[in-house]
Amino acid sequence: MKVLVIEDYAPLRESLCQGLREEGYTVESAGDGEDGLWKARNTQPGVVVLDLMLPKVDGLTLLKRLRESDKQTPVLILTARGGVDDRVAGLNLGADDYLPKPFAFAELLARVGALVRRRYEQRSPRIDVGKLCIDTAQRKVTLADEEVHLTPREYHLLELLARHAGDVVSRQDIWNAVYEFESDSSSNVVDVYVSYLRRKLDRPNAPSMIETVRGHGYRLVQEPSHRTTPC
Repeated sequence: MKVLVIEDYAPLRESLCQGLREEGYTVESAGDGEDGLWKARNTQPGVVVLDLMLPKVDGLTLLKRLRESDKQTPVLILTARGGVDDRVAGLNLGADDYLPKPFAFAELLARVGALVRRRYEQRSPRIDVGKLCIDTAQRKVTLADEEVHLTPREYHLLELLARHAGDVVSRQDIWNAVYEFESDSSSNVVDVYVSYLRRKLDRPNAPSMIETVRGHGYRLVQEPSHRTTPC
């Protein structure tokens, strides 16, 4: 849910951050390799978008150092250096994908989405939890075959809970995934957005789909599905 953009060219970095935020992602950014490596290790991004030509610490060195301690976070290399040797070097150091500049923003979004699915070992863009269906490619949510309209923040919170359906997701893990590093994690905004989701998902005279596990966090309840048509 959280994307870290490490790009030294400010206009491109700001454009990417704005575009990703408009799509509902939480975004962290860095303009050099030193700051980028620190944020990659400390802000728990879901995907890292990494330029190779960086000041202080170059992209390949950053990737090598990151992989020494973090084998899981997907990394998409984004660079004007599109030669085969650069691609091979990046992939051999642990990059998951490669997108040369110039590029279409729609393609970057598709690749980021694919990396998120790969991280959760899901080939399909669809997540089914009982009567709830989430199409992560179209950001479309249906419940009992009726569309549920969510804000980008509500959608990403639901997607996070759905990817861990049946398991408790702590408030801190929700915060790390859905909110930016500089935000005040002591506020009750997580609880507020869970409340918003419940209003849109819960049905009269039925238990809430989102359980509060006191002292721990929240859990999306799995129920048997009776869906006969695709979402």
